[in-house]
Order: sequence, then C-alpha cells, then structure tokens
Amino acid sequence: MSQIKRTELADGVFFTAVKDSRFKTMKISANIIAPLSRETASANALLCGVLSRSTAAYPDFTALSKKLSSLYGAELNVSIRKTGDNQVLSISASGLDDRYTLEGESVAKELSLLLCGVLFEPNLSGGAFVSEDVEQERRQLLDVIDSEFNDKRIYANAQMTRYMCENEIFGLNRHGTAEKINEATPESLYQTWKNLLDTAVFEIIYVGDSSPDKAQKVFKDAFASTKRTPVSVETEVVRKAGDPKRVTEEMNVSQSKLVMGFRAGIAYPDKEVPAAMLMCAILGGTAHSKLFCNVREKQSLCYYCSSYYEKVKGLVIISSGVEGENVDKLEKGILKEIEDMKNGVITDFEVEATKLAIVNACNTSNDTVSGIESWYSNQIIGDGFKSIEEMTQIINSVTKEEVIAAANKLTLDTVYVLKNK
Repeated sequence: MSQIKRTELADGVFFTAVKDSRFKTMKISANIIAPLSRETASANALLCGVLSRSTAAYPDFTALSKKLSSLYGAELNVSIRKTGDNQVLSISASGLDDRYTLEGESVAKELSLLLCGVLFEPNLSGGAFVSEDVEQERRQLLDVIDSEFNDKRIYANAQMTRYMCENEIFGLNRHGTAEKINEATPESLYQTWKNLLDTAVFEIIYVGDSSPDKAQKVFKDAFASTKRTPVSVETEVVRKAGDPKRVTEEMNVSQSKLVMGFRAGIAYPDKEVPAAMLMCAILGGTAHSKLFCNVREKQSLCYYCSSYYEKVKGLVIISSGVEGENVDKLEKGILKEIEDMKNGVITDFEVEATKLAIVNACNTSNDTVSGIESWYSNQIIGDGFKSIEEMTQIINSVTKEEVIAAANKLTLDTVYVLKNK
C-alpha cells in the first residue's frame, strides 16, 4: 500500500509524495492548473509544448535529450487536459529511482532541477521565446486539433459538449482554438508564461521509493523567490437540464454518431459521486453493461455504445456509432435503459460484476509508476486525494438503492447527431 504525504510549499503550490517500494523507477510531475478561458487556453496549450523543448541551460532539443540520456535514460513528457472548468498543463519527468544509481547520485534531484529549469528558466531571446521553437510547437498543436476533427468519434463528442455547454466555459476544447493558436507570438507567450507563474495553482506529484526530500527542497527553493497570487480553482455545476437541445450535423461520414449529454445532478464534492460512478458503469461502462448487452448485442442497434461520467462537472455522456436509419431507434433504446434503472431494474449480478470491473481497473492503475502518478494527478481537482485501496473500499460499499437514486437524478440536456449527407 502506498504512503501519501502532501505539503504546501508556497501559496498555491503543493507537493504530494507517494512512496511505493515495488518499482525501480520514479516519476515527478508538475501540474499547472489555470481556469479554462477563451482568451488564454490556446496560449497556455502552446506554451506547454514550447517549455518542454529546451531550457536556458539546455538551449535546444539535442542538448536537452543528451541531459536526459545522462540520467540513465530519463524521459520528459507533457500533456494537456480539461478537468471541470479548468485547464491542467502537466510536465513530467521519469527515471531511475535513487536507490539504484551506480554512484549514489540523486536522479530525483537532477530531474527536479531540470523541471524547475523548464518552469523558471526557459530558453528565451530577450523578452520572448525563440521563434523557431514556437513555430514547431504551433504546427504540432494544430496537427493535434486536425487529428481530432478527422476522428469522428472524438469530433462528435466534442461537438455535443460544445453545444451542451455553449453558455459555460466547459464547452471549450482543452487546446483552445486554431485561430487563437495562430494569433500567439513569441512575445505574447512570454506574458502567458509570466502570468502562469504568478497565478496558476501548482500540484507537484512525486512517486517513488526513495526519499522525496531532495526533490521537495528543489521545488521549495524555486518557488521561494516568487510572489504569487494564485487563482481560485472552481467549476460551475448545472444540476438539472432544461428542455433538451437537439443538434444534427451532416458530413461525409460512413458511420453516423449519436451522442447524448445528461446532467448528472451529482458532482465533486458530493458524497453521492461513487454511486454515480457505479451507476454510469452499470449503464455503459463495461462489456456486461446494459447498453452493450441490450442495445448493441440483443437489439443490434449500433456498432458501439458507451457512457462516461465527468465527476467534476457533473455530466454523463453516452457516445455511440450507428447506421443513419437506426438513430431514432437507438435513442429510444438508450432512454429505455435509463428509465429501467430509474425504476430499479438492476440485477445483483450487474452491481457486483460492475464493482469488480471498477476495482480491477483501479488495481491496474497500481501496477506502474505512471499509473500511480496518473491516479493522483486526476484527483488534483476534487475532494482530496484517495488512495486506490480507499477508492475500492468506497466503491464496494455502494448499495443498489444508492445506484437507483443516482440514476433518478439524470436529466437529458442535449442530443447531437452526426450523419452522412
């Protein structure tokens, strides 16, 4: 079982150490949390990639790669995600745990210094980032947006969310927009960088067996000289839907998409969140779920049909691929399964088998250093860190009655259809 210790290093800067003796590697991630905004989301996403390319000490990608190779083949990675109404920029470094180094050197300390170099001492040209770095990352980020447009499953989910939350910031893509990405300049990114250092919330997560003290000291010293006014990390939760919105889009596609968005009525930090998680998984989160067994297998109404619960925002999203002539039948089939759950049509097998599936998924996260880091980084906005063992106990304690109560809070908000012209 992992041991967890969380410390506040400065205003809005937190260091969480997770000790686990099973692995020979360790991982440190710096998670930068900022409110999702149409004005800043694109620049933040672009900046994240630019920062990871080089630092003042290692001013090009080759020099940075050599430094990582010298640390027993360490790796540096970045990711961008949307959690509730917030954008999370993650820059992580992974490498050999200190107890396995050949000459007693501290890889954790070196990687922490490198991450602080990325954050505090980037490769600059005067009061701007290097133009070449900015242009290369701009092209890569635009390619990511294009790839999401070309994947119609991702595109349909994004469109449904955009229409469902058109009056909420959650409707914005985690990367912002292509237009705003193209507007960013090396000079404007410099101001974006300064603003994040001053106002973002930083959650630093260390996973490994060796003492985190050296890594923690590096980050504490780095933030000691900064004057910060961290923003409040909040999310607007709409508890109940009004009249359902319906949007149909036509495009040259071989397979139509039906995506339905529901207001769950339950979101962090509500105590009913575990029941809502189990309810959503029983509905469409496993290979023995109601949507898979009844709508897909028995009725053959779709190619796939699954549900996802956004715990921070309080949304349940059902995504499916379907032949155009079956869209209406599929919608009715999905709504019938939900109505059945509201009326208590849930077997003991469905509850227990789904609990087992969730517990197995949780335990799978516990099998790697990256899985453990991801487990805790996904909880940085919520009601506090829960270990994998704690979460499995909570899930196993949820009753069928609580699942039915959670189902009865679902209200349909938006129906989005993407079909062939």
